[in-house]
Amino acid sequence: MKPDPQSTHFNAAGEVHMVDVSGKNTTVREAAASALIRMSADAAQAIRRGDSKKGDVLAVARLAGISGAKWTSHLIPLCHAIPIEAVSIDFEWGADPDADDVDAAGRQTLRCIATARTTGKTGIEMEAMTAATTAALTVYDMLKSVDRSMEIDQVRLESKSGGKSGLYRRTPATGP
Repeated sequence: MKPDPQSTHFNAAGEVHMVDVSGKNTTVREAAASALIRMSADAAQAIRRGDSKKGDVLAVARLAGISGAKWTSHLIPLCHAIPIEAVSIDFEWGADPDADDVDAAGRQTLRCIATARTTGKTGIEMEAMTAATTAALTVYDMLKSVDRSMEIDQVRLESKSGGKSGLYRRTPATGP
């Protein structure tokens, strides 16, 4: 394999390796990521009413997201195990922007937003993205008996700060 000069996960010989962060400065690092779930009005109502057969959907999804952040280095092979100092999971409701026909009428969106923080030598973006995705998957799991057609998409980094590369914020120019 020819090494990609932009990739830090390959050495000069093109072999996969874990990036050596021992020489990097310790800084406060924070990242926010989100995942979008599209669901039927019935599934959304079950969440809002709090009467899902499996319990409080958002409370369980919040716990799952926090747990997902903690397990990131076990799931992503080249992620460093880093001290996670804070993780929060929030939810925002919206109308489905892709609902353009009668069959999709009434579909709702729920954005799972995860924010993670550490003081360390490497970023926390993967932990935030794993948390957001795990929260979204948990919502699906808890409501699949109501709506098996739910869709999870737009898993994305919203912002990050700290480290050598500094501040990043998603703007309309960088994605929807």
